[in-house]
Amino acid sequence: MERFFAILQIFLAGLFLLVAASTLVNMVLIAFRPETISVVNAIIGQTLLIACLLALSRIMFRKGRAKLADMDGKSDHAGRKES
Repeated sequence: MERFFAILQIFLAGLFLLVAASTLVNMVLIAFRPETISVVNAIIGQTLLIACLLALSRIMFRKGRAKLADMDGKSDHAGRKES
């Protein structure tokens, strides 16, 4: 079950990265509209969203990778897994 959660965290990290990239593409498309306050608000909001998604992606990836590495180390010492 621990391995499942670690893989799920890595998968979610990739998903967050994909959403951040699509938000960036959307922000570029919005930037070509005529300059209004709503366009500026959208750009500011999406910039904040991209920063948060990238941070979440990095945290989830590191936690998932550390959990997988910890499990591989434990299984080598316990003798359950041999390479």
